[in-house]
Formats: sequence, structure tokens, C-alpha cells
Amino acid sequence: MLLTRLKTKKATIPETAMILAAGRGTRLAPLTDTIPKPLTDVDGTPLIDYILERLLAVGVKRVVVNAFHLGEQIEAHLKNRTDVEIVISREESLLDTGGGVMNALPLLGTAPFFVINGDSLWVDAMKPTLARLAEAWHSENMDALLLLHPSARVSGSLGRGDFTMDPMGRLTRREERRVAPYTYMGASILHPRLFDGAPGGAFSLNLLYDKAQEAERLYGALHDGLWYHISTPDDLETARKLFAQGHVPDVPFF
Repeated sequence: MLLTRLKTKKATIPETAMILAAGRGTRLAPLTDTIPKPLTDVDGTPLIDYILERLLAVGVKRVVVNAFHLGEQIEAHLKNRTDVEIVISREESLLDTGGGVMNALPLLGTAPFFVINGDSLWVDAMKPTLARLAEAWHSENMDALLLLHPSARVSGSLGRGDFTMDPMGRLTRREERRVAPYTYMGASILHPRLFDGAPGGAFSLNLLYDKAQEAERLYGALHDGLWYHISTPDDLETARKLFAQGHVPDVPFF
């Protein structure tokens, strides 16, 4: 018998998610001069639609999407979806990742929620990735749980990895001039208390990850499927090619 899915152990799946879709995507220019990065397509599907399908698959009921750069295109693309409640969080100026979530907190509620970068593109393995992430979440000792991929298996233009992880799953940021075995995939579960005392205006979520690390409340969970890091035109071309050929890389004939 061929197994296509494994049963998911009981876990509390966040009912709310935020997709970060406000950025300019400058490294993907000139394409992103006229199309917001989350609307660029791979295998005929915009990146943001892949994310929405992953969220729907685990039962998320409400999705907040922030919008700034070419935000009217994001809104127009999403306005006719009826399969999930979508709320747009408009930004008058670009607030970066942390400021964007902080600005949307009144829309996100008081329970833990998913936060996913608008350019995140992954392929599930035997079990939905977001369900596995929810299984690893424990509110009593976590403020942030980041989805990670082994750096050695990353496809695309990345540097030296982001984090090391101890046997309990606690994360430590890569030291300068060193490499780290795990790379952040741009998907996480965050608790609203992570934003207590956060600054106003624009700031990066990295500021809060560092705060959680210092308190030993920053954790990671490993992805067991495929991940495509899309930052540059070459990354996008690689992802399109591999999707088209069933995720099978080019290999020489022997």
C-alpha cells in the first residue's frame, strides 16, 4: 500500500495567520517593479496562493495580509476568495516584518498565530508542514517557533545559514564569520506576548527573535519536505524549472 499522508497527532492549530506581502522584493527586480513578489508565479500559481492553500489544508480560518508595495494588486487578487476570511492590513509606509505584524496585532487576536513570508514556497512531505509545526508548539515555554530547513539542502541563493539548535529545539543565531546548519524558511508560529515592549514604526522580526533567544524562548522545528528559496531571478527560474519537472533535479547520465 502506498502511503501519501500520515495521521497528524493531536495539536492545536492556530486559527489565524498573517502573510507578509508588503515588501518591495528589490532583489527580484525588475520583475517586482510592476508585480508584487507574492504574485509572481511558479508553475502557473502565484506564490501567495500556494501559501493560502497550505493554510487552508490545516484549517486556518482567518488570514491577515499586509499590503504596501503595489498593494492594490494584492487586494485585487484576493478580494474574490470565499474559501477563507481575508483581511487586508494596509501600511501607509513600509513597516518591515516586525512593524508589519505589530501594526496588524489588533486583527490577529490573543492566541498564537502563523506568520509566513509572502515568498515562502515549500512542498509538504508525508504530513502537512504547518500541522507538524503546530505539533511542535508549546505555549508554556515558547514565544516563537521557526520553521527551519537544513542549510546543505537549500536550493537557491543563500549565505551561511541562520541558526544552530540544541537537543531541546532551542535556537541560537549564527555567530559572525561562522556557518550554521539550519536556515529559516520564513514560516513561524508567534505568540502575541512576543510583541510586548516592541518599538513603534518599522523594525525587523529579528529584533524580537533575539529577545526570545535571550529568554530561551526561541525554538525551531525542522521541515522534512522541499523548500525553494526565492530571492533573485535565478532562484525564481530554478524553482519554475524544478516544479515543471516534478522537483527532480538535473542529473548526468552514467
